[in-house]
Amino acid sequence: MPNETKTHSTSPASPTCQNCKEPFTIEPEDFGFYEHINVPPPTFCPDCRFQRRLLFWNAVNLYKRTCDLCRNFHISVYPPEAPYKVYCAKCWWSDNWDARDHGREYDFKRPFFEQLNELWHEVPLLGMSQDLMTQETCPYSHDAGHLKNCYLIFHAESSEDSAAGYFVGYSQNVFDSTAIEQSQILYDCMHCYRANRCIGIRHQLSESIDCLFCRDSQNCQNCFASANLRNKKYYAWNKPLTKEEYLAEVGKYDIGSYKTYKELQAKAEEFWKTQIPKSEYNEFVTNCTGPNIFHSKNVKDGIETYGTEDSRYVFRMWGPNNNCYDISMWGINLTNSYEGVVVGGESDRLLFSREAGLNASDIRYSTLSTGGSHHFGCVSMKKGNYAILNRLYPKEEYERITAAIREQMGAMPYTDARGCVYKYGEFFPPEMSPFPYNATLAQNFFPLTREEAASKKYAWREPDKEEYAPTLKAADLPDHIKDAPDSILEERISCVKCGRAYRVIKMELDFYRRINVPLPRECPQCRIDMKLDQWVKDNRRIRRTCANCGKDMESKYPESEAPKVYCKKCYQESIL
Repeated sequence: MPNETKTHSTSPASPTCQNCKEPFTIEPEDFGFYEHINVPPPTFCPDCRFQRRLLFWNAVNLYKRTCDLCRNFHISVYPPEAPYKVYCAKCWWSDNWDARDHGREYDFKRPFFEQLNELWHEVPLLGMSQDLMTQETCPYSHDAGHLKNCYLIFHAESSEDSAAGYFVGYSQNVFDSTAIEQSQILYDCMHCYRANRCIGIRHQLSESIDCLFCRDSQNCQNCFASANLRNKKYYAWNKPLTKEEYLAEVGKYDIGSYKTYKELQAKAEEFWKTQIPKSEYNEFVTNCTGPNIFHSKNVKDGIETYGTEDSRYVFRMWGPNNNCYDISMWGINLTNSYEGVVVGGESDRLLFSREAGLNASDIRYSTLSTGGSHHFGCVSMKKGNYAILNRLYPKEEYERITAAIREQMGAMPYTDARGCVYKYGEFFPPEMSPFPYNATLAQNFFPLTREEAASKKYAWREPDKEEYAPTLKAADLPDHIKDAPDSILEERISCVKCGRAYRVIKMELDFYRRINVPLPRECPQCRIDMKLDQWVKDNRRIRRTCANCGKDMESKYPESEAPKVYCKKCYQESIL
């Protein structure tokens, strides 16, 4: 659509959020973006918009379901009772069906979202977001592409021989780890970039080899139980050692023992508290705000974003990206896009959409539009241009009808269960989400009890009942990995956290033996959830004051976790 020609406001506006009833600010540059893509300003505040988008993203919860085309058993992010038509990846990507067969004429006598919701329940949905290569060897991996021999790896790209992880990219042999890029042979790690043969790492390790239980260290080798190191070798507890002294210190701890591993982990975490952390983990950025921004320029209020410019309220985006607002997850050459979740892939102008992209352009209010251009209110359109509710039109008719729909959405808005009004310019209403609240990332960032969710009119789902009786308690596992027999692969182990039975697969057992770490006592889902909970904490924005220069700043650390924090400048001066 052409840009509007009117001049945007030169002063901030302070509307009241429809949802939380709190005032929020729309800056002049925000108005400029909304005019650039020809949408009205939002009526929800940034946090409520973020929560609403996350409600449409089930990131890590999997269910058993039957494909509605081939009738074979498969794993899906949609619960079995969810009233949708769901295909396995092989069937959904095939040419054995056509989403255009479900096309319908728009009814101007009914609200837009009612008609779109009906279409969502009729057109086949993709049970797991994965390409065919991933489906062949990694059937339990979601939001993933180009994977090989991976198990329970989520939001991952181009990785191999890994298990139980989230946000894993271009890596090999990574187990029980989250937020990993271009790394190999990692166990129980978080926030690692170009790391090799490391164990027990926390925020942040980069360009390092053979490090154990370190925090926030760069370009290190053979470092142990330390923090804030730069360009160091043979350090333990932040003290320099000779090679022989280092090996003797590390040799005191046989981390193949579960008891020893946990004791050392706790000891290292207590030691980290004696080292003043820096306030932010933003690197190679210009004029950026928000946690964990890298190689970016003019990104405001971002979270976990790489290679992005001139954007705001973006979350977990891989670059390059430009001129995007309110996009949660994906990116990769995404431009001029607004209010989307899991969107990207060489695409432009993806507006108010979910799981859309892959060489797509001008996609609005659509889900699973992959390829094509000019889709409005479509579901699972893999090709075709100028489509409304999955029905194709000539270009001129498409433009006339979509303009009329935008006008009708204002004259006949949709009102959700909480009384919020949805006109053109707002994301999907929460009740259109196919997922229960507690199965989405909204629960991680905005946790609710079942009663609180019910009061807010959000769906909820209790965990499935255990199908298999455990054959072994986790407490009865051998303490040391060397004592774990091959027969452990046949056991159904009771998770110490949730009580559900889980198995150790051969790839895991081989890896644990190879690097000498103990068998896990929690099931893979609980291990992933624990890392996710920590990852959410790592993206907090808490107002703090630099303990050295007195500068006001933001940090992920509350005072209870770190009595003193340094701003980026003071931190760098103190450790270099």
